[in-house]
Amino acid sequence: MNRIYLCLAHMSEKGLEQKYIQEAFDTNWVVPLGPNVNGFEKDLEVFVSLTTNPSPKGEGNINKRVVALSSGTAAVHLGLIAVGVKAGDEVIVQSFTFCASTHPITYLGAKPILVDSEPETWNMDPILLEKAIKDRIEKTGKKPAAIVPVYLYGMPAKIDEIMTIANKYKIPVVEDAAEGMGSKYKGQVCGTFGEYGVLSFNGNKMITTSGGGALICPNEEKWRRVMFFATQARESYPYYQHEEIGYNYRLSNVCAGIGRGQMTIVHDHIAHHRHIAKMYKQAFADVQGIDFHDELEGMESNFWLSTITLDENLHVKGEENAYTQTIKGAVGGAAGVVHASDNVHTDCEPNRNVEAMRLGLDALGIESRPLWKPMHKQPVYKNAPAYINGVSESLFKVGLCLPSGPCVTDEQVNYIIESIKSLIE
Repeated sequence: MNRIYLCLAHMSEKGLEQKYIQEAFDTNWVVPLGPNVNGFEKDLEVFVSLTTNPSPKGEGNINKRVVALSSGTAAVHLGLIAVGVKAGDEVIVQSFTFCASTHPITYLGAKPILVDSEPETWNMDPILLEKAIKDRIEKTGKKPAAIVPVYLYGMPAKIDEIMTIANKYKIPVVEDAAEGMGSKYKGQVCGTFGEYGVLSFNGNKMITTSGGGALICPNEEKWRRVMFFATQARESYPYYQHEEIGYNYRLSNVCAGIGRGQMTIVHDHIAHHRHIAKMYKQAFADVQGIDFHDELEGMESNFWLSTITLDENLHVKGEENAYTQTIKGAVGGAAGVVHASDNVHTDCEPNRNVEAMRLGLDALGIESRPLWKPMHKQPVYKNAPAYINGVSESLFKVGLCLPSGPCVTDEQVNYIIESIKSLIE
């Protein structure tokens, strides 16, 4: 059996991606604007407007505009700019996330305020959120400038509770739904609850443009403002006039062509991810020491990645070999662009049985990965104020991500399940 990867892009069977790309070349639209970009944005606007009970025309009651961008990180950056975050401000952000949620805060000269997760969805804890807001007001004399909740691995957050608190203190919300495209909370698409919402189309996401992202905007006026910043903040003169700092963040027309083709199969991808999750859930239901992370009632996760946790008392073959060698490359295929590590350990790492399982699966041709390491345990954010309850750190020590993408077959899922069982002592 060929190596099974965590989550890789899958092209549409009709090859529409190639059709739209070819049109871009045939018409010489190979720049960060053009028909594919416009078409992709319109497709996304229809997609994020859909609810559980759409009208006969397929339209829900959400009316959003979308700007297609070069990455999900760029979308977070522009979302923060759009809500007015500036140097010296504080921004509350989920600690249990990928660094793309936090780094754009520092790009702006603002300070991330890290908030831990609740144990049910693994996302931002509303109780800690309000505690953090009150404490920052008391300590600094002003409220945080924005709140950035995340939909970790596609799992919907307790967004009603988060929005209630945000509205209480009148703090704008930028939802990081980079991993949650198509996930729903009470029938509404994640990324449409706050003022702005972030999507990602990296090569491992629900759909891909090879690299890319989008910012969901609340209305036409704010959409135009984001578009202005995404295209180098050019003023309306017959020459280049710049009165504000802008960014070269607009998505390429070629890449948008891939996105247009991908939008024809996005619902198929979501259904496939959910199908795989169901297989994992059923398979591990009776396996002592392994728990599958499932959605709550009223939530519909896209299960971008299916995740399990391993009880610390569960023994896995090869634990004695865990953490004996330094990693030569980098997680995610970024080999060649990372610092070489001279130590196999950090002060916060997955348990030995989790690392042994990862190594065991790797030897069997199966890619798996630890959960995101919480930002409050990252050296780069060691001085950031953090409101911690221990949830994300404890999950990081016991969690593992399993192959979940559209290229993963039922046969491969069964192989993964049996491989995991075979590695348990």
